[in-house]
Amino acid sequence: MQPLSKVEGRAIPFGAKNVDTDIIIPAKWLKTITREGLGEGAFETLREDPGNVFDAPENKGAPILIAGDNFGCGSSREHAAWAIGDLGIRAVIAPSYSDIFSGNAVKNGILPVVLPQKAVDRLMEVARGGDEICIDLEAQTVTTQFQDRFTFEIDPFRKHCLLGGLDEVSLTLESSASIGTYEERRTNTQNWVMAGTNAA
Repeated sequence: MQPLSKVEGRAIPFGAKNVDTDIIIPAKWLKTITREGLGEGAFETLREDPGNVFDAPENKGAPILIAGDNFGCGSSREHAAWAIGDLGIRAVIAPSYSDIFSGNAVKNGILPVVLPQKAVDRLMEVARGGDEICIDLEAQTVTTQFQDRFTFEIDPFRKHCLLGGLDEVSLTLESSASIGTYEERRTNTQNWVMAGTNAA
């Protein structure tokens, strides 16, 4: 996945609370095994309203989504993170998330920023005014041109993964030298194991 250090630009002022994964991506879209094209189904039921914030011309391509409390609750479908990513969103700002959604977001290169409701409300105002927001993962800050500055916490391991663009495969490959050393040692000391593997 792509490394993430800063996310800057317009933010979609969504703000709804208790948005579950079925709202993010309805079940009928779960038949696919690819991440591509799921943005079309993202928030499908909400986008049936002609005045929805997701299809507003000024929000086209916005890399930030501002949501309400308990975002991503419901089922554990990873497709929810895939759909949001396919919309071009690289960061979500909300007061809280479902644990599973938060984990899935990070695994798919999306930064889930947790801020107090008061800060989220202020950022909603900025987003509605059409002004940009800057999220700096390295500094763990969210800022605006109006001198707003909010700090957020993030698990160090998740921060490392996002900054480095590391998914589970990449993390395993980081240890390839150690894995190679282990396999060589096992071949030398337990060659009967490898012999059995080759025979199969």
